[in-house]
Amino acid sequence: MGQITYIGHATVLVELGGARLLTDPVLGSRVGPLRRQSSPPARGVADDLDAILISHLHRDHTDLPSLRRLDRKAPVLLPPGAGRFFERRGFAAASELAPGESSQIGGVTVTAVEAQHPVRRRGGDNAQAIGFLIDGGQRLYFAGDTDLFEGMKDLGDLDLALLPIWGWGPSLGPGHLDPERAAEAAALLSPRIVVPIHWGTLYPVGLKRLRPEPLRSPPREFAARVRELAPQVEVRVLAPGASTSLA
Repeated sequence: MGQITYIGHATVLVELGGARLLTDPVLGSRVGPLRRQSSPPARGVADDLDAILISHLHRDHTDLPSLRRLDRKAPVLLPPGAGRFFERRGFAAASELAPGESSQIGGVTVTAVEAQHPVRRRGGDNAQAIGFLIDGGQRLYFAGDTDLFEGMKDLGDLDLALLPIWGWGPSLGPGHLDPERAAEAAALLSPRIVVPIHWGTLYPVGLKRLRPEPLRSPPREFAARVRELAPQVEVRVLAPGASTSLA
């Protein structure tokens, strides 16, 4: 039976089909001016990884200090245009996946899917954004960063969806899901279980005292709206560091 651990922000450890997969690693205490507001990741959470999944090259999803903690021999699955960025940093097994393309990681099939998220060039690399379907007997969807898009309803029978519901500050820019639109996404996807991610972890230095609501209110708002729009979907809200099984 699969298990996921919400490390914080968009970082999730997926244990499924005998494989350990880590999404968009943010493992340190800060990303630029953003400070971690939750407990640090548990020791060993990023050890013995079978693959690293990167949705896009924004700094809060491709954090260089966090990447330096990882085994450079581990396979890295990337959006088109991101391969050179990782090869330059010593990751020898970096593979680009366009939406619809798949890679086999042990007993798990990882397939890139569409994401609607604007991405600027980083370090000369112009990579797009993707999400991932992970199939190891049970089917998981990791959205990365995305806005709502009609193709969500075609992603098939899902046991669990990992949906972003906020960002890293007091407001959201284009290409993100807020609690309302994330609930609409849950209704389109209709997974058995949905776990909200991308909330409660990173926040600008000094702003927590002035505007603390975005650190705690998004999952409550999301859960309430899912109950209205998709009552068949079970919402499991995990604090950063917490785990749940797919049972």
